[in-house]
Amino acid sequence: MSRPAAPKAHGTAVRQGEGTPVSEALRPQLEAGVAALQLELVPAQIDALMAFLDLLQKWNKVYNLTSVRDPQEMLTHHLLDSLAAVPALLRHVQTLPVEEGARLPLLDVGSGGGLPGVVFAICCPQIDVNCVDTVGKKAAFIQQVAASLRLPNLHGIHNRVENLNTMFPVISCRAFASLVDFTSWSRKALAEGGIWFAMKGKHPDEEMAALPADVQVFHVEPLQVPGLDAERCVVWMRAA
Repeated sequence: MSRPAAPKAHGTAVRQGEGTPVSEALRPQLEAGVAALQLELVPAQIDALMAFLDLLQKWNKVYNLTSVRDPQEMLTHHLLDSLAAVPALLRHVQTLPVEEGARLPLLDVGSGGGLPGVVFAICCPQIDVNCVDTVGKKAAFIQQVAASLRLPNLHGIHNRVENLNTMFPVISCRAFASLVDFTSWSRKALAEGGIWFAMKGKHPDEEMAALPADVQVFHVEPLQVPGLDAERCVVWMRAA
């Protein structure tokens, strides 16, 4: 797979120093956001998040991974937005029985450019993150990220979630579809006793009201994204 040329920095957003990736100037803001979220990440994980931001910028011109082009907006609207859900995910994972030395399987549906899947894989090495997308180029990008960042717990899957034969105890999505469509399409992939973890903007009252009786919302958790003045939440659901 050929690697596309790196895009030029946009306007006055962040200027690129000689030999320095444009996103490196955003590192202090990322570190401050990680601290605000009380995430205990080691320097290597911060490095990986910055490297992912660089890859997202470079490949976005060719693969159209996201409509966001500005590095600053990629940081706040994508990386920090995804990071805000990590503490909630970790709290749930810690309650689940996992065999010693094994990783907990997670399916991220409609992962696109790897959000939040890649962020989850970087921050949670104990989770085996499988990013499924119907667009082959996006699944290939996930595979490229996994190879470039040496993430053995990250996998890109080119398929429709309805066609998967594997079952997962956690199925996540971010800005993918309505709660009805998300749970309906991924129902077959949800393991017994598993949960759906849907990242949303405003509290999705209408979507929740439209859910069938056999899908139970058991928690809606508000999220605060550092540097982003917008409503965010996670909707937790299980099969009733």
